[in-house]
Amino acid sequence: MVGAFMFATGIENSSPTIENGRVRVDQMERCGHYDQWHLDFDLVQELGISFLRYGVPLYRTFPGPEKFDWSFADVTFEQLRARDIIPIADLCHFGVPDWIGNFQNPEFPALFAKYAFAFANRYPWVQLYTPVNEMYICAQFSAAYGWWNERLRSERSFVTALKHIVKANVLAMHEILKIRPDAIFIQSEASEYFHAENPRAIKPAEIMNAKRFLSLDLNYGRRVSSEMYEFLLDNGMTRNEYHFFLHHQLKHHCIMGNDYYVTNEHRVAADGKTYPSGEVFGYNEITRQYHERYKLPVMHTETNLNQGPKGDEAVYWLWKEWANVLRVRNSGVPIVGFTWYSLTDQMDWDSALREENHHVNPLGLYDLNRKIRPVGRAYKQLIEDWRTVLPTQSLCLQVPVELPSQQPSLRSKKLRDEIRRADQATGQGMEQDNWQNQTTSE
Repeated sequence: MVGAFMFATGIENSSPTIENGRVRVDQMERCGHYDQWHLDFDLVQELGISFLRYGVPLYRTFPGPEKFDWSFADVTFEQLRARDIIPIADLCHFGVPDWIGNFQNPEFPALFAKYAFAFANRYPWVQLYTPVNEMYICAQFSAAYGWWNERLRSERSFVTALKHIVKANVLAMHEILKIRPDAIFIQSEASEYFHAENPRAIKPAEIMNAKRFLSLDLNYGRRVSSEMYEFLLDNGMTRNEYHFFLHHQLKHHCIMGNDYYVTNEHRVAADGKTYPSGEVFGYNEITRQYHERYKLPVMHTETNLNQGPKGDEAVYWLWKEWANVLRVRNSGVPIVGFTWYSLTDQMDWDSALREENHHVNPLGLYDLNRKIRPVGRAYKQLIEDWRTVLPTQSLCLQVPVELPSQQPSLRSKKLRDEIRRADQATGQGMEQDNWQNQTTSE
């Protein structure tokens, strides 16, 4: 069993469509991972990292109804298993296959649940999952800002995308648990905050600060405020759809993964327009707000910063984020891990993937030539310094995760049987038909 703090990185695998669906922005392709995956896994090990946020883009492995192409996933996931790199399987990262269309499609949740079951059945040794990455951001960028996928700009299209995305996440968790009853789900979700810049901006800022919780409220079956309940129903969610989330949450299988960047805090004007505020509260304060709301163990699942003209800006940001992680931990919040995202530089995130400029963003631990950056050396040293120093008595260090090479084991089977019995006793072991037949088209 792995009983250590989870130092992690990730292979960026966003794949939304832009230009009205004509262009697929596949970050794995643009950053060279399909050709250099073996070297990328070498680099993960070179850093001393055991946990990797990783997944093959959904559009490549799910080319049609009841059709799956596991050719690339088979090779890469087998290599991860052979190397004892523990994947946090990232199944849907901002994009769906062309044949599904986009997140307005009411069939997406059931289709994605079938994919999640097929994935878990093919790789039963995988225990950690992020079924749908950044559900709030995915809905916001696709259906409120009009940047990706369906490219819509309305509150109704945002609520439609959000309810489909979160339902897909919930159904996928149920399906994965049929194969791995001891699966652990790490929600990677943006940690947002909206600051009112004057008294007239207080009300719009309050509304935005309520909306930021919607994806996790629904995912964890937490009742929303009366104002948010009216917002959801006014924009197309039915009472039955809302009650689906209350009745089918799997919070006891979850870790609240939260992402924090310098862009996660915003200034709000009186007319509701938002502007970047930079870091005001920081990761510690915002994470405290999320933890007080959901009372779950926490993992810092994404952060990065441009290397900068001096070459040390990203190194300093790493130090600041790690100081915040330690502050979160020392204040009594169970925090299980930290992630610099991603392993290599990325492409065109300076335009939020809205434009195909082939502009390299120097955000990685390595550049796209696979040469280590200063922040890569700093992260490697941080891991060496802190791996054995963090207090071992914390409950958050007892997350029951096993190395891929240790599975299957008798202990795993016993634990899975115990969890299955517990789920059945609490009414969580439901058959697919009971919870998938709640339609989104009432």
